Amino acid sequence: MENTSYIALGSNIGDRFEYLCKAVIALRDHTHISVLATSSIYETDPVGYVEQACFLNMVVKIATSLSPFALLAATMDIEKKFGRKREVHWGPRTLDLDILLYNHENIETEQLIIPHPRMFERAFVLIPLFEIDESLIIPSVQRPLRSYVEQLSDKGVRIWKSREEVEEQLLGKGGI
Repeated sequence: MENTSYIALGSNIGDRFEYLCKAVIALRDHTHISVLATSSIYETDPVGYVEQACFLNMVVKIATSLSPFALLAATMDIEKKFGRKREVHWGPRTLDLDILLYNHENIETEQLIIPHPRMFERAFVLIPLFEIDESLIIPSVQRPLRSYVEQLSDKGVRIWKSREEVEEQLLGKGGI
């Protein structure tokens, strides 16, 4: 599994924690994906469409033999498996998986943009990503992730479950 990718996960409908756990397990159980690390889980206020419940958010680091487009298809299949419906832009969802980074590649197509175009303005993405790898350099601008995190004016994220608690919970469900 020669490629490294970071994926953001979010949920704000139903048992949010269970959806995140099931998504991490689905990634782990995929033949061409290994989950290398998970962040803590953070509770965050909605962004964009604000008339909805708070989200639980996290980031996972994976190794994969999938191409970026095959990885996108795999993440969309996982969302669909757990009831994701795309009815309201930035609206409520059982599960949302976004590819943030894929190796050091810059990709811009209609289907996929890497690095994720809105990750730099979202504390609920940057903080868990930084928790996993403080030394990351963002490929499109060759700028350290740390500088983006330090620039956040309103972090607006609250730790909901520590990284250790998340990994312990996932071990009870077959591990990462």
